[in-house]
Amino acid sequence: MYIAAIDQGTTSTRCYITTTDGEVAGTAQFEHEQIMPREGWVEHDPREIWRNTRRALSEALVDADLELEDISAVGLTNQRETAVVWDKATGRPVYNAIVWQDTRTERVGEGEKDRYLRKTGLLANSYPAGPKWAWILDNVEGARERAEKGELLAGTVDTWLIWNLTGGARGKRSVFGRGGAQHVTDVTNASRTLLMDLETLDWDDSLCEEIGVPRKILPEIRPSFGSFGTMRRRKGSRDVPITGVLGDQQAALFGQGCLEQGDAKMTYGTGLFMLLNTGEEPQFSDHGLLTTVAYQQDGKKPVYALEGSVAVGGSLIQWLRDQMGILSSAAESETLASQVDDSAGVVIVPAFSGLFAPRWRPDARGVITGITRYIDRRHIARAALDATCLQTLEVVNAMEKDSGISIDALRVDGGMTANDLLMQMQADMLNSTVVRPDNMETTVMGAASAAGFGAGLIDDPLSLGGDTTWENEMAGPDRDRLVSQWEEAVSRSLDLAP
Repeated sequence: MYIAAIDQGTTSTRCYITTTDGEVAGTAQFEHEQIMPREGWVEHDPREIWRNTRRALSEALVDADLELEDISAVGLTNQRETAVVWDKATGRPVYNAIVWQDTRTERVGEGEKDRYLRKTGLLANSYPAGPKWAWILDNVEGARERAEKGELLAGTVDTWLIWNLTGGARGKRSVFGRGGAQHVTDVTNASRTLLMDLETLDWDDSLCEEIGVPRKILPEIRPSFGSFGTMRRRKGSRDVPITGVLGDQQAALFGQGCLEQGDAKMTYGTGLFMLLNTGEEPQFSDHGLLTTVAYQQDGKKPVYALEGSVAVGGSLIQWLRDQMGILSSAAESETLASQVDDSAGVVIVPAFSGLFAPRWRPDARGVITGITRYIDRRHIARAALDATCLQTLEVVNAMEKDSGISIDALRVDGGMTANDLLMQMQADMLNSTVVRPDNMETTVMGAASAAGFGAGLIDDPLSLGGDTTWENEMAGPDRDRLVSQWEEAVSRSLDLAP
């Protein structure tokens, strides 16, 4: 039996076809445009994302030499907090998707960012999807009036894709959908909106009214593993159920097999995201972390997690490559950084979208400090890797303070973890063990596992193979020096806040 796992991320959409034993039979991946209309704004075209999803699913099936009818279940994981509003009748978005990195809604809850923490697990800032939906309704002509009439629908990217995969607009037939489009989301994505009560797992009327999002345009919230509708390619063919949906970081947690209280993982992707499984009761942070739903199986209690979210991880390497021309490829960051022992005092604070956890300062600005005539691009590359490690250290420290759990071994995944030097530097910075699975594609494998669970095909997450580990090799004074330089550079970043 085969499972199709769709991973719709910040920079690309991909699909993996796997067996229920975890063997990958086919893959496909397509990048989409990053739209930046002005400083601090980041958008995607929802129609391009949908086109790329269709292409990725179709080409992965071709790569696996399979038909859609050969698929027993479909899983979906997605970039979280990215907000879409579209016309219920035509399926046309009324505005571009506002991406999770976007800072235009930073003034929500101004002066009282902890106001919603105990109910939603989130801070009032530019991160959640709810204020982004409200911005679209307030800034697109006629949108709020149309929303009140029930003519528009809203959702995070999972909702947008499920609606299209299961049929799309009335009177239309998608490539895969058979009509009867499902306007649904799962609890992990709903918990990233600032509108869902973490205990009731439902939209909160008072929050919807306060933030300005009519409840009638919001999707139905369902458990992560269960029924989200079906796809059918042509008349008479077998229905293919969508049975697992998780936000991307929850998918990585699940894919890593972090099913026990105290299990933790860090994903090194476009951003950096650490999740700690806290069990069946939500735990709230006093140190700048968020509380989120990790996953929920149909008919069972949800599992919660503490989360530390960092806006810029791999996107710093991408910036050095694409906009600064310092790197010719992402892999060159390791090659150059390995040619020097340290950054020679250079520190990069990549506050491109402000600073997320644990500081939550959307007004922070990116800085590079410590530059002298001696510095060359090798030191810049090394400083970029240092920035990743130091931001991770801050999140791990906050996680240990909130949970009371000593994180002696950090499970890691994501594209940046292919950089062995970075993994060694991370073990050095944390003074602990770093563990990387042989199969680093934990997000898409987590989506496949979620679908397998929801369809009753498997009882445990799909295997990621063996592990590679790194241990600390750095002396304490060297670590203290790097931390001190980092904190000084961050203070300068904050000094530049408007």
